[in-house]
Amino acid sequence: MYLSVLLLFFLWAPALTIKNLNFSVPEEAIAGTIVGNLSNDIKLGILERGKKSNFRVLENSASDLIDVEQDSGLVFTKQRIDRETLCRRNLKCQVSLEVFANDKDLYMIKVDITDINDNSPIFPSEQIDIDISENAFPGTRFPLTSAHDPDSGDYGLKTYVINHNGLFSLDVKSRGDGTKFPELVIDKPLDREEQSHHNLILTALDGGNPPRSATVQINVKVIDSNDNSPVFEAPSYMVEIPENSPLGRVVIDLNATDADEGSNGDVVYSFSGYAPDRVRELFSIDPNTGVIQVKGNLDYEENNLIEIDVQARDQGPNPIPAHCKVTVKVIDKNDNAPSIGFISVRQGAISEAAPPGTVIALVRVTDKDSGKNGQLQCRVLGNVPFKLEENSDNFYSVVTDRPLDRETQDEYNVTIIARDNGNPPLNSTKSFTVKILDENDNAPTFNKGLHVLQVSENNIPGEYLGSVVAHDPDLGHNGTVSYSILPSYVGDVPVFTFVSVNPTNGAVYALRSFNYEQTKYFEFKLLAKDSGSPHLESNVTVRVTVLDVNDNAPVISLPILQNDTAEIHVPRNVGVGYVVSTVRAVDNDFGESGRLTYEIAYGNEEHLFEIDPVTGEIKTLNPYWEEVSPVVELVIKVTDNGKPALSAVAKLIIKSSSGSLPEGEPRVNGKQHQWDMSLPLIVTLSTISIILLAAMITIAVKCKRENKEIRTYNCRIAEYSHPQLGKSKKKKINKNDIMLVQSEVEERNAMNVMNVVSSPSLATSPMYFDYQTRLPLSSPRSEVMYLKPTSNNLTVPQGHVGCHNSFTGPVSNTTETTSNRMSLIQVWPPPMHTAKCYQLSSSLHLCFLALLLFYNYAHTVAKNI
Repeated sequence: MYLSVLLLFFLWAPALTIKNLNFSVPEEAIAGTIVGNLSNDIKLGILERGKKSNFRVLENSASDLIDVEQDSGLVFTKQRIDRETLCRRNLKCQVSLEVFANDKDLYMIKVDITDINDNSPIFPSEQIDIDISENAFPGTRFPLTSAHDPDSGDYGLKTYVINHNGLFSLDVKSRGDGTKFPELVIDKPLDREEQSHHNLILTALDGGNPPRSATVQINVKVIDSNDNSPVFEAPSYMVEIPENSPLGRVVIDLNATDADEGSNGDVVYSFSGYAPDRVRELFSIDPNTGVIQVKGNLDYEENNLIEIDVQARDQGPNPIPAHCKVTVKVIDKNDNAPSIGFISVRQGAISEAAPPGTVIALVRVTDKDSGKNGQLQCRVLGNVPFKLEENSDNFYSVVTDRPLDRETQDEYNVTIIARDNGNPPLNSTKSFTVKILDENDNAPTFNKGLHVLQVSENNIPGEYLGSVVAHDPDLGHNGTVSYSILPSYVGDVPVFTFVSVNPTNGAVYALRSFNYEQTKYFEFKLLAKDSGSPHLESNVTVRVTVLDVNDNAPVISLPILQNDTAEIHVPRNVGVGYVVSTVRAVDNDFGESGRLTYEIAYGNEEHLFEIDPVTGEIKTLNPYWEEVSPVVELVIKVTDNGKPALSAVAKLIIKSSSGSLPEGEPRVNGKQHQWDMSLPLIVTLSTISIILLAAMITIAVKCKRENKEIRTYNCRIAEYSHPQLGKSKKKKINKNDIMLVQSEVEERNAMNVMNVVSSPSLATSPMYFDYQTRLPLSSPRSEVMYLKPTSNNLTVPQGHVGCHNSFTGPVSNTTETTSNRMSLIQVWPPPMHTAKCYQLSSSLHLCFLALLLFYNYAHTVAKNI
């Protein structure tokens, strides 16, 4: 059966089933004969209200004979059916229909056309003429013409009978295809002189009840004898020949011999008179040689076994022919490729939501070959989401093999290949196109989980901030995305007052002007929803970051200004590095826009002061600034680092005051330090220091008086006097001029000198030691620290020639004027020859050392507190 190429698109049929139904109808039934009722036989379920049954014939092998009513499901004949015309001699005569019931179930309906005995056997001729020599021996056989009955099975030809006359009998034989043929057998010798003619009646009977019959008259003519008849080598032959053998191929070379001479021995070969016409169409026989050749196209599928009746007769008078049977077995060759036909399930496309196993098409695959040549293997070509499932009777279902995704591929070219098991195999392919319908199976998706939009502060309301777009691969309404902002709050204010979104394209706009100092950033949820039914949605977090703009100028908060001016009084003699004032400014901006830089813009041409650009501390650079200018007007400029930079200025009027430094502001080397001790500790240490200093001065005066009497200190005496005051003028040791020095032993061992240098900052304190230079608590008790007064000019009395020729010591820098300079006294242990002075001095040194240790410990405790 040939089907036109159907490129159809199929809809999802999730509940499709295939069922088989068998009906039968006798041949010769009149048109309109009811064969069956599908509505009753298939037991259809309850239909939806308002719907009628619907039966649709998809394919019909005998569309002019059988049909189905669309509404009722009645299977009926359209005209009279002649089984013999429809199926010829096939034992099984069947027509098939494929019916789609209520768009749910597919039924394979097979209608058997049953035979009735409506045909009688028929002989090809009215009489049979046979010439038999009178010398024919009893048992000689003469094949007779066979009758033909169009009916099959029980109603076909069954047997033959002949009227008996005592000389002849009938033997009925069967061929390989089941057909029967008669042979006339001589029972008794014939005598031409007694009776030269015999008339016999041959009757053919079928299997009907009552049987039908046909008769033919046999005219036997007894002729004078020809002594020898031709003889075949064998009464029958079996030959195998492949189908589709070329024309002229030799099937068999027959050989019959005759012992007579002359014309009585010349053998002529021919097909028997009752050989079928199909045999004469397919084969030819050479009358002289007996070679049988292929004359027509042999087809195994048409007839795989052919019997050829051959006779050989001599050319003498009254010949007696010899007969043999040649059985030709046609060998099947793989000469038929498989045939593929499509059956539509439903026109249209299949939804991508169809589950695996959904039937989209039915395929019928056939092969006319038999055996392995007709065994088929079918599959779907390529990596497509479809496969074949075998049903029955060479029917296959094309079903989905895995979930479909239109977004990945929206159309498939499904190619089915069928291959037989022949050698070599033959195959056929046929294709159809399947389109995939879109379903709303994809929610809108954003390309990232957090979208950051930036806007500069002081923006214009309504300014475009950016677009947040979601992608939906679905089609039509399923892929149309709309945007909205989910309700939320920024602080206590609804986010709807901050931003808005275009529902069509996801563009975000500012609804207000932002201030970085108030709002650095805020977040909200943006919802993307498609228009499918039901719709799918997703959301994403959007962060709006406000960028800082340098819109705030610095504001000077310290010192307190009046009309942008402040007056600062600085004591005299504060030295270098004294913090005159600290300028503080604030800037509401952040980052670089809020980082401030301090500078002196004007008024510092003499470089009397400097300002720290980071902390804003104004310090003295010149220790005599008040002499250069007792009143200095500095213009301080504070600038941020924004772009463009903003600044603020203030005028500081610095005046020199005659008062001393406030208590609690000691100085060392002109640098100010702040005490972190408690006041009681400071008072206690100060009192002890004053008492110890008074004791030291008393011992020093007493020892000096004794020195004048002895006039020698074992080369350790040094007399110092101020060059301007002379030797006679004595000056008391000032506590500001005392410095700690190491002993000679420590100098040799450690080669390091620790000095406490006099400084103007010691004016209000008995003694001062830098807390970073601490006396080691692990120092040996034998090591002694000395108080060593120093002076700018050191002289050695002329009378001490046995002393060291030089004496050096660390000299402190002084900042007093020439009129304020004073001579300094150096104190060290008295010589050993003065026992009393030495003991007092040693005790004093030990007390002083203990005081230093106590001071160091107290300072450490106070600092930790």
